[in-house]
This record gives sequence, C-alpha cells and structure tokens, in this order.
Amino acid sequence: MTVRTRVAPSPTGDPHVGTAYVALFNYCFAKANGGEFILRIEDTDQVRSTQASEKMIMDALRWVGLNWDEGPDVGGPCGPYRQSERSELYQKYAQQLLDADHAFRCFLTPAELAEVRAQHQASGAKTAMPNPYSEITRDESDALAASGKPFVVRMRVPTDGICTVHDLLRGDIEIAWDQVDMQVLLKSDGMPTYHLANVVDDHHMGITHVLRGEEWISSAPKHLLLYQYFGWEAPTLCHLPLLRNPDRSKLSKRKNPTSILYYQRMGYLPEALLNYLGRMAWSMPDESEQFDLSTMIEHFSLERISLGGPIFDVTKLDWLNGTWIRDELSDDEFMDRVVKWAVNRDYLKAVIPLVRPRINKWSDLPGHAALFLEGLVDITADSLESKGLEQDDVRRVLCYSLWALDGLTDWTGEAINGALRKTAELMDLKLRVFLSPLFIAISGKKNSTPLFNTLAILGRDLTRARLRNAINVIKPMSGKEQTRWKKQYDALQHSDEQDG
Repeated sequence: MTVRTRVAPSPTGDPHVGTAYVALFNYCFAKANGGEFILRIEDTDQVRSTQASEKMIMDALRWVGLNWDEGPDVGGPCGPYRQSERSELYQKYAQQLLDADHAFRCFLTPAELAEVRAQHQASGAKTAMPNPYSEITRDESDALAASGKPFVVRMRVPTDGICTVHDLLRGDIEIAWDQVDMQVLLKSDGMPTYHLANVVDDHHMGITHVLRGEEWISSAPKHLLLYQYFGWEAPTLCHLPLLRNPDRSKLSKRKNPTSILYYQRMGYLPEALLNYLGRMAWSMPDESEQFDLSTMIEHFSLERISLGGPIFDVTKLDWLNGTWIRDELSDDEFMDRVVKWAVNRDYLKAVIPLVRPRINKWSDLPGHAALFLEGLVDITADSLESKGLEQDDVRRVLCYSLWALDGLTDWTGEAINGALRKTAELMDLKLRVFLSPLFIAISGKKNSTPLFNTLAILGRDLTRARLRNAINVIKPMSGKEQTRWKKQYDALQHSDEQDG
C-alpha cells in the first residue's frame, strides 16, 4: 500500500499558519513512508471562495517548502482537485444515500430550524436535535421536492449505541451516537458540505491516512458512518493537537497574526517558520531545536508527537528565526535574502510612487520608506492623541477600522478607501479626524504616504497587527468591552443597511 496524505484548505482568506502546520505533518508522514502528498482545494463555499485566495495558499505553501505530488496546478490521476469541479460526483452520492434511506431531505426554513433548535434547548435534552422531516415517508418527501420547496439533504444517524473512533495518537475514542447531529450533506444550492465532499474525495483520491486538527474529532463519527454507508474502507485517522494562543485559546487572528503572508512580510525565513511549526507538536530524537525539513522527514515518527496544546509563541519564533539568520546564512546568502524579502523590484515598484513625491535626495528615502520595511512601528499613547477625540474615541476608531477592514475580500486601495470612509460616516466623524490616529498607528507619524495605498501595500495582516498594537498601547480591550463595542459596531452597520 502506498501511503497517501493530503491537505485540503478552503480558499476563503489569507493562508493560515494552521494550514501549513497540518500540511507539514501530512507531508512528513507521507515522505517518511515513501508516500505521496496531495493538495486539494475545498471551495464549496461559492460566496467566500476566491481564486486570489487559492493562489495565495499555494504560493504560501510553496514558500515554506511544501510541494505536492498532485494538485489543481500540477494535475494527477485523481483530479480534478478543486471540489467546485466535482459537484456531479457529490450529487450522485447524495442521491445514493437518499435511495438507500441513509439520508433524508430536510425542508425546514432557517426560521423553522431556529425554532426547533430553541425548543430542543429549552427542553434541557442532552442529545442531538431531532428533525421532523426524518420521519416522513419517501413519497411525501418526493412530493415536497417536486413542488419546488427548498431542501437540504441530511444524513441519518443512529440514536443509540457508541461509535468508537480509533486514533493513531489517542487510541480508541468513544462518542455516543445520540450526541451526533444529523449533518447536512448537500446544501439547498446543490453544493456539498465539507463532510460529504471530504469523504467522497478522500475515497476517490486513495487517501490512506488523514492527519488533521483535533477539532475534527467530534466529526469523526459522521465520516466513519458515511464510509460504512458507502461500503468503503475508511482511512486511518490521526488528530493533531491544536495550535494555541498564549492564553490557551485556539490560535486566531484576533489575538495573534495567523497569516503565513504576515510572517513572510515581517522577514521570517521560510525554513525557520517550518522548523517552528514542526516543533509545535514534535521533537527530534536528540531534542535539538533547530532542524530543516529533510532532517524532520528522516527522523519523523508519530510516536514523537506530543498531545499537549502547543503554544504559538512569537517571541520563541523570533529567537529561532534569528538563530537561522545568524548561523545558517553566509554573507552572500544574507544579502540575497534581504533583496528577495523587501528590496526586490516588484515591492519597490509598488512603494516608489508613494515615496517619490516626498524626497529631494536619496538620503531622504529611508525616512519615508521605513514604514514599508518595519514590523510594528514605535508609538506611544501620547503620540496617538488626536484633536477632537477622547482616548476611548481613538481606541474605538482603531477598533472599528480593524473590523471594517476584516470584512474586506478585495484588499486594494480603492476598497480600503471605501471601507474606512463608510466607517467614518457611521461614527459621524469628519474623515480628517477619523484618519488622524490611523496615520499614527500605521506609520508612527502624523503625516505619511497616502494611507489607503499604504495599507494595500503593507497587506492585511501587517495592517491588522499595527492597528491592534496601537489599541494595546493606549489600553488593551477587555473581553466585555470588545463584546459591547462589537454589538454597537454591528448595530451601526445594520442601521446603515436598512437606510440603504
């Protein structure tokens, strides 16, 4: 048997370090066992999936040094490797499940579903939520479908007994069937959910081992049941420990930069980032902290994975990255890496139009270009003071700007301009007053290069990091404060939509 593993990211945003983490362990397991590593793009979310995000994911994985044997760009015998191009296959298997009475059509509207859920919660029941359409006859279901009533396809799940999930790291995990919900398999638009597409694709692509985050343990019974319904052999499961923030919460962009592009933009070496992700849950036999990908593959074994929740500590990553820079690069390699990082022609070509109007001689350039080469800028609470705004108003401007920019799918100067202007209007602030603290937060100066185009060049995650840093410099947000402000921000957005 040839070992075949995969990574299957969704192209709905910036490439996440968690994707690289899972990809790394799948890659090492496959290569350590003479196997193959596959990239599959799970783009069934047609609203949020973008080609730009798909390209960023592939570029980021290649940047850290993880190349795939089969995938959407290199092809392979099990293609296509984008789920959006495999919809007929999912339709076929959803129909097969319906015909075998392993699934049923659910005609609940969103409002009706919410009511059923509320009633179930109010009853105090500790089991999965029931569904009234699981009890109707097939003839009744066919008649409703023929009438044009919208529906989703849900899987049938046993109501008693135990599902035993065998995990390579954790042994046998027992989950009661009455805790497993009747998962939607096919959405009302005909697109599959992750659960159906995942099982169908893993089977058809010959995936032998699935290494994924531990958050998927609760979904394992659904997947194993689908394999049973189809009469297929399930792959071996291995659930990796989650990457966590220093406060032990799941790693998220709200508390830590999570985009691979952020670490690339900040000047981390791809070898060092991959080294650090490997250390998150695995150790070398000699406990050495610095190792490259080939060394990790040479010594890789699942037995050396630790189940303790690994803390993503940027300070530790900084130390490791510095070690790589100082110990592994010759002077010539050092210069080459600096040029490749941010003194390359493509990056300079974007920066030059913004700084050219401000310089009279070359020695003026560093002062104006520094903000494009720095990580977090040096600011104080006093420097963030803005005429006409109280301290909490400044924090609110920064926070609302962060949320407004988070909602952008198109990261361009024009889109950023629109989002920030709209936020200023919602807050009933003149644009000049609104933008004043943003200039300081982003550049460290009251006047700098044009803000909207500057943010476009800096990128989403570095922009987010600088805004978050500015908020924390004034006064970190408490959980209660963030919740209250987010409700107020959402209310402003909702009011604007109604007015529109």
